[in-house]
Amino acid sequence: MPDIIKLLPDNIANQIAAGEVVQRPASVVKELLENAIDAGATDIKLIVKDSGKTLIQVVDNGKGMSLTDARMCFERHATSKIQSTDDLFNIRTMGFRGEAMASIAAVAQVELKSRREEDELGVGINIEASDVKNQEPVSTPIGTSICVKNLFFNVPARRNFLKSNAVEMRHIVDEFHHVALAYPDIAMSLYQNDLEMYLLPSAKLSKRIVGIFGRKYQDQMAPCEEVTDVLRVWGYVGKPEHAKKTRGEQFFFANNRFIKSGYLHHAVMTAFEGLLQEGTFPFYTLFIEIDPKHIDINVHPTKTEIKFDDERTVYAIIKAAVRQALGTHNIAPAIDFSQDVNFASFRPEVKPEVKQTQAQADRAYGQFKTVETRQSAGNWEKLYEGLQKELKQEEVRNSQMEIHPEAAKTITMSSAVSGTSSASETSQLPKQEPIKKGYFQIHQKYIATQVKSGLMLIDQHRAHERILFERFQTQLSNRSGACQQSLFPQTLELNPADFALVQDMAEELNAIGFKFSPFGNSALIIEGVPADLKAANEKALFEGFIEQFKHFQHTLSISTDERIARAIAQRSAIKSGIGLTQEEMSSLIDQLFACKSPGYAPDGTKTTHILELEKIDQLFN
Repeated sequence: MPDIIKLLPDNIANQIAAGEVVQRPASVVKELLENAIDAGATDIKLIVKDSGKTLIQVVDNGKGMSLTDARMCFERHATSKIQSTDDLFNIRTMGFRGEAMASIAAVAQVELKSRREEDELGVGINIEASDVKNQEPVSTPIGTSICVKNLFFNVPARRNFLKSNAVEMRHIVDEFHHVALAYPDIAMSLYQNDLEMYLLPSAKLSKRIVGIFGRKYQDQMAPCEEVTDVLRVWGYVGKPEHAKKTRGEQFFFANNRFIKSGYLHHAVMTAFEGLLQEGTFPFYTLFIEIDPKHIDINVHPTKTEIKFDDERTVYAIIKAAVRQALGTHNIAPAIDFSQDVNFASFRPEVKPEVKQTQAQADRAYGQFKTVETRQSAGNWEKLYEGLQKELKQEEVRNSQMEIHPEAAKTITMSSAVSGTSSASETSQLPKQEPIKKGYFQIHQKYIATQVKSGLMLIDQHRAHERILFERFQTQLSNRSGACQQSLFPQTLELNPADFALVQDMAEELNAIGFKFSPFGNSALIIEGVPADLKAANEKALFEGFIEQFKHFQHTLSISTDERIARAIAQRSAIKSGIGLTQEEMSSLIDQLFACKSPGYAPDGTKTTHILELEKIDQLFN
């Protein structure tokens, strides 16, 4: 029987390895940016076309490569970062596996140009599906430029599984954020389809955060730092009142490498315990500086998962650092044990000369209280005498009423003992309003109404959310949404990622009734909102919609139309704590039962509940 095990050719082996390293265009961006960082670049430019499907280009001013290095970088397991096994436990560079460039070249058309400072001419190499097509000397600036064209051109199945341009661009922007935050001292820029999205100069971390996420972050960051013998934790945490429903703006860096850790995230959330609304997440950018021998980053090809040799200590230090930051900046209540137990230091001391000045000021003020002033004050009191009498009478009348003015009427009820009750007994019985057919609110959260089988309770927020969801879905499918023009258009500043997201779904938003136009690089002028929504702050409504849409984008696999309808319905539905009139409650219930699925909100939770008469009877037995 012949041997059946054979060594795979390099091109097939590279394609298999590419399946782990290169999952989408953002994976290529991550690897190329990290290589530019390791090359010592101080200025990095990222150029993307068609969300990375057509072109991904990274240009840096690093130390460049020689002819031999330029060829070797496309070989499997070829790296300049490690030389021996011991180097694996002392890694301080971003890359070290030697797989990225070979994997990228296996599934794309790659053009590389690089030159070192000591060389007069650089080297240019063209590779297609691991096959070197051309190599020649070229005139190029110091540094390296790598163009990755037509990603997955030879793996059509993988290309077909890529998401929409907006989703893929979102992933690319996320990877850009990770590198830009980790290295604020490096100037970085991002261009999408020849349009500038980010232009970030070299700056300190706080300015880099504001440059990426917008000016509104300037006032919501609290610095955080804790230094121990084991590690150092530093960075910024956001104030609780600015927490969002999405978890996107939360970053951990271990030795300047972006990592994902649910365990460490739990430490931060525990530090914020009692300060956040349910279902919201704070902003934080935290850096962990630790000896590389205490961590293992060789866990996954993407290198975003690492292992600590003592996770509990890291957990405790991060939790303490965040709590201290919140307490120091008066975001959370804190007890300072250095203060006197009598709290004497809290009372500011007033110097004797200040007391004398205050006394003189009081006497000076008293001199203006002349006889005419006191007489005029008495005239004002006489003017309000009638009103005060009426208010006292109204208080007396209200004290005699239980719920409603009509309930103050005397009700004579028969007694099981004597047949009738005396006047004194009658006054002690609870007054009740005659039962009327209608609706009433319970704590301005639920609507209650009588039905044949008992009492129906309706959650006003969920009911309105269901109504708006089905209405917006119909408008999106028919492209028939009406717009309510704003009297004063509002300008909304967005970060470039959110701006690109809005532009990608502009057609759907116009169909539902939003009217807006771009204003500058990353701003919108909101000129109108859907006519079905109450007149409110258009800016806050639009910001809330974007946040909710991104939340659904991360948690739900549904169509864009449904995601838009759910996001707007969630943000614009009547909230708990809002009082409704009889007409409003009646209209809400009529519209609810005209829906296709009146019993459930879009997220699957119940909108109504019937408290049966038998259960009510059991409460009194």
